[in-house]
Amino acid sequence: MDRGVSTYQARIGDAADGWRLDRALAEALPTLSRERIKALISTGNVTGPDGLVRDPKKKAPAGAVFSIAVPEPEAAHNEPQAIALNIVFEDEHLIVIDKQAGLVVHPAAGNLDGTLVNALLHHCRGSLSGIGGVARPGIVHRIDKDTSGLMVAAKTDPAHVGLARQFKAHSIDRRYRAIVSGRPKMSGGTVDAPLARSPQNRKKMAIVSGGKRAVTHWSVREAPQLREAALVECRLETGRTHQVRVHMASIGHPLLGDPVYGRTKKEHREVLETLNFHRQALHAAHLGFIHPINSHALAFESEMPSDMQELFDSLVV
Repeated sequence: MDRGVSTYQARIGDAADGWRLDRALAEALPTLSRERIKALISTGNVTGPDGLVRDPKKKAPAGAVFSIAVPEPEAAHNEPQAIALNIVFEDEHLIVIDKQAGLVVHPAAGNLDGTLVNALLHHCRGSLSGIGGVARPGIVHRIDKDTSGLMVAAKTDPAHVGLARQFKAHSIDRRYRAIVSGRPKMSGGTVDAPLARSPQNRKKMAIVSGGKRAVTHWSVREAPQLREAALVECRLETGRTHQVRVHMASIGHPLLGDPVYGRTKKEHREVLETLNFHRQALHAAHLGFIHPINSHALAFESEMPSDMQELFDSLVV
């Protein structure tokens, strides 16, 4: 069955004169993201005064009118699966989930089903935003498989665009709880270090000159003293892959249980093995953002899950 197509007309405003076409059209059509428009241009879905346009970098002249053909989202090949979700908030535009550790966010090689996307397809019954593409409908951000905590997903395209803009502007309030190895000498600090794939191991992230800017603000939480460990809060100014894990390891305080960036001390090994704790001790505890449709300020809190709380309790001096 052929997919339907919606056609939009967009006039380039005076302020956008000389901008890249993808940027100018995103400004004129706020319901479509710049990345989506860039893809539509590249695939021959945009027509201007001089005919078909395929170069997103083309300069946009003020007053020019462009026609954008937007195919309906391709049906996701992922199967809806009845996977239990801890839903914190939901309306017709978005859904906030408290993700359990061990749940992969979207399908990829090695995890083609049993993911959060499969669970959302079942729960939302076709009302997920298609902007994320076939593999990851509704997904505007992600947290690692073995990190627990709060995530938001979009059920409509306008909500997806609005949330994506907030993530791009770094205005989303994201705070993590982490149990780290060692006791920091300072009560807090900031790690401002760019991240990219490690040149030595492409499966790992590393601090690399020329990588994407990454900023983590951390502080030690007031809590009972732990045995050669500490509970810290990490507030993300940016959101890069493995950011908290790499940044905390870089200052000598890797996350307990982290199989990739951690260095397990002898005094912790027995505790981790006794509790069968084999993941990074990291939990997305706070998520705050502006509702992309009604502009209401939303904020959500999540307590540490039972496995992290048990680890914490076992380390109290």
